[in-house]
Amino acid sequence: MRNLRGNAAGVTRRMRFERAAQQELVSVAPVPSIAPNGVEWLAVPAWAKSGREKTSWLWHGFSTRRGGLSRAYCVDDAPGELNLGFTAADDRETVIANRRLLAEAITGDAATPLVTLRQIHSNRVILVSAADASSSSSQGWKAGVPGDRSSSQGWKADGLMTDEPGLLLGIQTADCIPVLVADRKRRVVAAFHAGWRGTVNRIVESGVGRMRLQFGSQPEDLIAAIGPGIGPCCYAVGDEVFSSFESQFAYARELFCEVYDSDPIRTKYPMLFLTQRAPGHSPIGPSLHVNLVEANRRQLLAVGLKAESIQLVGGCTSCQRELFFSHRGSQGHAGRMLSVIGIRPGRLR
Repeated sequence: MRNLRGNAAGVTRRMRFERAAQQELVSVAPVPSIAPNGVEWLAVPAWAKSGREKTSWLWHGFSTRRGGLSRAYCVDDAPGELNLGFTAADDRETVIANRRLLAEAITGDAATPLVTLRQIHSNRVILVSAADASSSSSQGWKAGVPGDRSSSQGWKADGLMTDEPGLLLGIQTADCIPVLVADRKRRVVAAFHAGWRGTVNRIVESGVGRMRLQFGSQPEDLIAAIGPGIGPCCYAVGDEVFSSFESQFAYARELFCEVYDSDPIRTKYPMLFLTQRAPGHSPIGPSLHVNLVEANRRQLLAVGLKAESIQLVGGCTSCQRELFFSHRGSQGHAGRMLSVIGIRPGRLR
């Protein structure tokens, strides 16, 4: 029998999602590059190949947790880690030193200015100048202290863009998705922070739109890289997240799937986990997962980028915690990574 809305009796909307095992959704972690100063970071292979004139003017990189000085998030006998966020558990001076190490690894100069934000899961994008990067203040996280070339100016936003060479734009993540975009023709760069709220707020679509308005960027000239973040293998969400996506995107259902528990004990001995609860009331069963990487790739396609111009770096921050910091995977006790992009000085424009 069917109900008045034409749906099969007793069948909920959740039953119509695609289903997968967790291991089927894991994204392979890339092999990091190791800088002379010990920092381990990820480059976009298509951007980093020697002799590629179209991208040789770019600085870019995605940090990992390896190769720094922080002791706040590692065991006593482990090497120091590269926490790049001013978190409550870590020492500020150590984070400043880590940021200088990352700048040195990416640009060859530890004094390269680094601009960051106070991220608020919005679709707001800030235009950055060299003057912004060189200014300083002593007001806590709002800017650096003597010897620290990083600054955020107190900006509350989730995107940065610039056409001025010699500085790095940085987005902090510990599960959210970092997206880097570059205009090969006009030599413009941008960085966006896309958690699920920022994705629903179309931070990437809005950011590329700002690049078009501010600099005249054309989609066919843009290249983009989506960095490591929490993958669909690990990102279980509630129905309210699906509802938020469904209200904004016609393709929302394609971003979600039901994932079955991949616990080998549960799989081998399912009878041990049976309950006496009525069907539909047991906590055992598939959970709803969202693919934020694909969601942001769709936004890049929606604003006109070619599919071959979008690079996926890979890696899941939650299930590959030996390489990445993960807020969810560590129950909130995690450092921060930085995804950076900039324009090399001295290049012809």
